[in-house]
Amino acid sequence: MWRIIHQFGSPPWVYRFCDRVIPWLFPITVLALLAGSVWGLLFAPTDYKQGDSYRIIYIHVPAAVVALAGYYVMALAGLVSLVWRIKLADTAMRAAAPIGAAYTAIALITGAIWGKLTWGAWWVWDARITSMLILFFLYAGVIALFEAYENKTVAARACAILSLVGTVNIPIIYKSVDWWYSLHQPASIKFTESSAIDASMLYPLLGMIITFYALFALLMMLYLKRSLTEDYARSAWLHKRLTA
Repeated sequence: MWRIIHQFGSPPWVYRFCDRVIPWLFPITVLALLAGSVWGLLFAPTDYKQGDSYRIIYIHVPAAVVALAGYYVMALAGLVSLVWRIKLADTAMRAAAPIGAAYTAIALITGAIWGKLTWGAWWVWDARITSMLILFFLYAGVIALFEAYENKTVAARACAILSLVGTVNIPIIYKSVDWWYSLHQPASIKFTESSAIDASMLYPLLGMIITFYALFALLMMLYLKRSLTEDYARSAWLHKRLTA
């Protein structure tokens, strides 16, 4: 564990890692996003109850799933920052916040559109919708805290604490449809029993979830590489890397 943390805390190692992975991950992610969108939006069968309106699931669900996972990434970076005082963890935490906020916003917007088509209302104070809105505010709070302090060390510690405290909201989002009355249906994708969605609809959905994870990773690496280029512009290792 310490070796892994040490590697990801090394700016030269992270820069080399990003430099090697990005040229491969970028085209794969773009192609997968196009293929998954076409598969789900055009070729998946029409739902017998919702018709074609259900197809928004191929954007809404992947965005929501990765928004939750992205928060754990941010919180883990905050934990590493607090415990091991690794500066690069602060950068990772700062990178995850706007990306996670964007994913959450996409989930909320597409959910509102789907809700209007299904429930006849753009917004209801449903348990899952409300907890997702709180997730967006948590992401926004981390972004705001980073900008609020001139001392970036203090800012990073404040953001790390907020990130860790906010993890309480993640299981609430997951279990909200089970704990409270909710307009949301229970989870359609299940790993311990048969999924409640037909395979012809499930496979493109799983593909889009994986693609959204890949996109999150790609955006994180692009942010980290840009930040390292700015922060270590005068370092010998970066100059050597750029001129190699």
